[in-house]
Amino acid sequence: MDDLLIPSGPGAPHGLRVPASELVEQFSRSSGPGGQGVNTTDSRVQLSLDLSATTALDDAQRVRVLRNLAARLDGTVLTIAASEERSQRRNRVAARQRLADLLREAVAPAVPRRPTRPTRGSQRRRLEAKTRRGVTKANRRRPDSAE
Repeated sequence: MDDLLIPSGPGAPHGLRVPASELVEQFSRSSGPGGQGVNTTDSRVQLSLDLSATTALDDAQRVRVLRNLAARLDGTVLTIAASEERSQRRNRVAARQRLADLLREAVAPAVPRRPTRPTRGSQRRRLEAKTRRGVTKANRRRPDSAE
């Protein structure tokens, strides 16, 4: 198995390289249909990475990743499972790609929201919609008996 290469992006200007020795792969039987080989092939892949011990991240990146992925972690270990494909090799590739995408998003710093004001057009459209809705509701009323 080769090192996991993550392309450069926000938070990782030079990209990341996770050594293959830090990735732990486990294989098991995948659920669902699989034909004759369903009971013999271990095609489900679980890919794990200990984020606190990996050499791929510097301290700032490590803190950011641990904070952003806290809900997905078991301690400090991130585990990805892939069982969509019938082939173990394709599931390995899918798990590695999913891990790379997750780390790339998690290492990116949060972009602060720049407060904006509603445009004049959006305010006008909102008020027109309220007026139309009010007319619709007014038309539902029982007519006056005086008429």
